[in-house]
Amino acid sequence: MFVKVSVIVPTYRRTVDLARCIEALDAQQRRADEVIVIARNDDRPTIDWLTQRSALRPDAQLRIALVGRPGVVAAYNRGIETATGDVICFTDDDAAPHPDWIARIARAFEQDAALGGLGGRDIVHQGGGILQGQKPIVGLVRWYGRLIGNHHIGHGGPREVDVLKGVNMAFRSDAVGTLRFDERLRGSGAQVHCELAFSLDVGRRGWTLVYDPTLLVDHYPAQRSDEDQRHVFNDAAFYNASFNLRLIMCEHLSTPGRWAFVTYSTLFGSRADPGLVRALLLAINGDGITLALRKWRVGLRAMRGAWQEAMR
Repeated sequence: MFVKVSVIVPTYRRTVDLARCIEALDAQQRRADEVIVIARNDDRPTIDWLTQRSALRPDAQLRIALVGRPGVVAAYNRGIETATGDVICFTDDDAAPHPDWIARIARAFEQDAALGGLGGRDIVHQGGGILQGQKPIVGLVRWYGRLIGNHHIGHGGPREVDVLKGVNMAFRSDAVGTLRFDERLRGSGAQVHCELAFSLDVGRRGWTLVYDPTLLVDHYPAQRSDEDQRHVFNDAAFYNASFNLRLIMCEHLSTPGRWAFVTYSTLFGSRADPGLVRALLLAINGDGITLALRKWRVGLRAMRGAWQEAMR
């Protein structure tokens, strides 16, 4: 069965990065049936650049859709509502899919009718090099809410997962149906963990999600335009990411899992979002006691807010 492929690329004021992404999509062994760039309606630099490019290089496959609300959730949802493909692919404007990306995605969905979502590795270019590592466990959520990512350093063969990563993921349109990205999630830009909620919702509908570490995009993390500047601590950005994770876990875990998650995240958590014990260990190892405890306190506020939202 031949599938029609749509690619969605959210963007905001990153024309240099967007140019690289579109060039990579133009160079695909099998080109997408449509590439939909989602731009903010107040983003004149991007709109002007796309208009000029279309005038110089007419491309029937390339479309632009505008969105009024900030944040990647609104952009993703606008893309889903605009796309006409049997398979809807997502990548970031600061990424460049490898030449076989679309061909491999299309072939996987054509061969497996139960496949609801497919994702792969993003090769992260940072600091003049590539982030190194090999992890066999990728994209899982433990019963007590521990999230394991590792999509950028996944190793081994294709395997079923719970979670795909936004920079390199695709879903069957029948698996998506009326499902949309959760507009309650916090943030005005990246809205961290939004693909976690979406992936879990697709899985709950009975579809299979697969991670294949040989399905590749090059990822050149660009500066964000919101409060989340990646490696610089910001209370608002940390709260938003922590709130999103906690809300998702409170709504997707079983009742025992939910209570275990509250305990786990409050006491232990992760390096990025530490509980009390991990915060103290990070402080001992050089993160600083003030910053470590600050993260823990913000996480507590986020847990309270997420719990209240989930119980509505």
